[in-house]
Amino acid sequence: MSLTRNEIIEILKNPVAESTSFSDVDNSLFTAATATARALFNNTVYQRGIIEFSSYCRKNCHYCGLRNKNTDLVRYRLTHDEIMQAVDNAASIGMGTIVLQAGEDEDVNPHFIYTIVRSIKEKYNLAVTLSIGDHPDDVYRLWRDSGADRYLLKIETTDTDLHSLYRPGQQLYDRLNRIESLQRLGYEVGSGIIIGLPGMTEENLTDDLLLLSTMGLDMIACGPFIPHPQTPLRHAKQGSLVESLRVTALLRLLNPAANIPATSALDSLPSGCNNNGRIMGLNAGANVIMPSITPDEVRSRYSIYPGKNSPASTQHSAVKQLQSKVQQAGFTLSSQAGSSMRRTFGTQSAI
Repeated sequence: MSLTRNEIIEILKNPVAESTSFSDVDNSLFTAATATARALFNNTVYQRGIIEFSSYCRKNCHYCGLRNKNTDLVRYRLTHDEIMQAVDNAASIGMGTIVLQAGEDEDVNPHFIYTIVRSIKEKYNLAVTLSIGDHPDDVYRLWRDSGADRYLLKIETTDTDLHSLYRPGQQLYDRLNRIESLQRLGYEVGSGIIIGLPGMTEENLTDDLLLLSTMGLDMIACGPFIPHPQTPLRHAKQGSLVESLRVTALLRLLNPAANIPATSALDSLPSGCNNNGRIMGLNAGANVIMPSITPDEVRSRYSIYPGKNSPASTQHSAVKQLQSKVQQAGFTLSSQAGSSMRRTFGTQSAI
C-alpha cells in the first residue's frame, strides 16, 4: 500500500478514545496491516529472548530510568556464566534469537562481548542481536567477527531539536551514521523511535515513519513513551496505546518485509489493555515478540520504564504466559531465527 505524508498525518490525527474499542478507520488500518504481514509471514511469530546483562549507563537520556544520574537505581552486571545460564534457559523455552542488551556500560570490555557471542554460537544454532549503544566502528567490526548477526540502535526521534533535548550531548546525524556503518559491516540492522515523547506532533511522528522507511532497516521497533519517576520527564503525559498500534500498522504497510516487534511497553501502558498490548500489536501487523530472559534476581532492576520486568512474576512464568496468549490469539510461535525477509523480497518500502 502506498501512503503519502498527508495521508499518514490524517490517520494519526484521527480522534482517539483511549480504549480497546477502535474506530472504523483504525479497524481498516489494522486489517490491512495484518493482511500484509500474513502474506509474507503467514501467522508466524518469531521469539527473541532479551538478556539485559548490565544496567549501568554512561548517558543521561531524559526518558530512560537507566540514566547515569539516577542514583536511586541499584545497578547490576551479569558475569559470563550468568549470561550463558540465561542463554540455556532461553534456548529451552523456544527462543530463536538471543538479544544481548544493556546500558552503555563503560566497564564492559568489548572482548567480553566477543567471548559471549562466540560461546553462544559454539553451543547453539541461535541468532544473536546486540543492543548496547554507540561504539567505534572497530568495536562493531570485532563483534561482527565474533558471529553477531544483528544490531539494534534506536534513534528515538528524527526531529533534531527533540533529539538533542532528550539525548543531551548527542546528535541525530551521529546515530544515523552509526546505523550506516553497521549496515556496511553486514549486520541485519534495526532501529526505531519512542512514540509520544513530549513535544512530538503528528507531523514529527509522520516524518519519523517516513525516514525509518527509507533506511533499509531489517527490523523497526517503536514503542510508546512511559514516564519514569527518576527522570526529568517524570510528570510528562504517557504515550497512547491507540497511536502506538497505528504506528505499528503504518510501519507494516510502509515496510512489508521488515521484522516488527510487538514491544513489551505495549503491555506496560496502564490504559485499559489488560496486559494484552502485545497481542494487539500482533493484530496490528507485528510479527515478533521479545520477552525478557534476564535472571529473576536482577530483572526488575533493569528499569527503563515502570512496568518493565515486573517483580510480581518470574521470567519463566511471564514468558510462558505470553506464549500462551500468542497461541490463543491464533498465531504460531516459531523457534527459528526469523532472519530478515527484506534480503529476499527487496528493500523498497511502499511510500
